[in-house]
Amino acid sequence: DPPTIPVCQLYPDRNFPVGDVKEYTPSTDGRTALNRMTNEECRLKDEARLEVYQDIRQGAEVHRQVRNHMRPLLKPGTKLFDFCEQLEATSRRLINENGLQAGLAFPTGVSLNYCAAHYTPNAGDETVLKYDDVCKVDFGVHVNGNIIDCAFTHYFNPKYDKLVDAVKDATNTGIREAGIDVRLCDIGEAIQEVMESYEVELNGETYQVKPIRNLNGHSVGTYQIHAGKSVPIVRG
Repeated sequence: DPPTIPVCQLYPDRNFPVGDVKEYTPSTDGRTALNRMTNEECRLKDEARLEVYQDIRQGAEVHRQVRNHMRPLLKPGTKLFDFCEQLEATSRRLINENGLQAGLAFPTGVSLNYCAAHYTPNAGDETVLKYDDVCKVDFGVHVNGNIIDCAFTHYFNPKYDKLVDAVKDATNTGIREAGIDVRLCDIGEAIQEVMESYEVELNGETYQVKPIRNLNGHSVGTYQIHAGKSVPIVRG
C-alpha cells in the first residue's frame, strides 16, 4: 500500500476483469437492440473489437484500484493539490505510463460544493477539504487512446446522504436506459424523473433534489475526452 504493480503485469494474458454487462431495456417502439447479445453476426462484430475492449477493461481496473486506494485518504484537512499529486502518481504507475500508448487521460478534478466539475488545483493552491464539503473527484486513464472517464463523490456530513443517494440512483437509471437507437432526450427524462423524486433536509429546510440543466454527460472518442454527443440529465 499504495499499489505499485502495473495492472498489465497482473494480467499478462490480457484477460482483465469484464465488469458488469448490461442488457438493453426493451423500448416501447419495438427497437429492443437485444440482438446485440443474441445475433451471431453481432457477437462476431463484438469479438472483432476485443482488443479495444481489453484496453478499456485494463483502464477500468486501474481506475478501480486507484479509486479504492485514494478514497480513504480524503479526510478533513487534506490539501487538495497534494491529493491530486498522489492520485496521479499512483495512476501513472498502475497504467504503466508510456507516452501516447498509456497514461493519464486528463487533469484530475476535485470540485467542491457549488463547483460542479473541472476544478483542478495548481501548484500553490492551498485549498483543504473541510467536514461540510462535498467533493467530486474526477480522474481518468487511457490505453492506446481508449479512455476511462469516471468520477466519485466524497463527503463526511451525513446530512448529504439523501443528496448522494439521489445522484447514484439517477446515474444508474441513465446507464440502464442507454442503448442502441435510444433518444438522448429520453435518457435525460428518465434521469430527471428519478432525481426529482428525492428530497434533502439542510439546516431545517427541505429541498427537492434538482438536476443541473447545463451539466451533461458526453460521448468519448479515441484520444478525445469530449466527443460529439452530449447526454442531457433533464427532459428535452
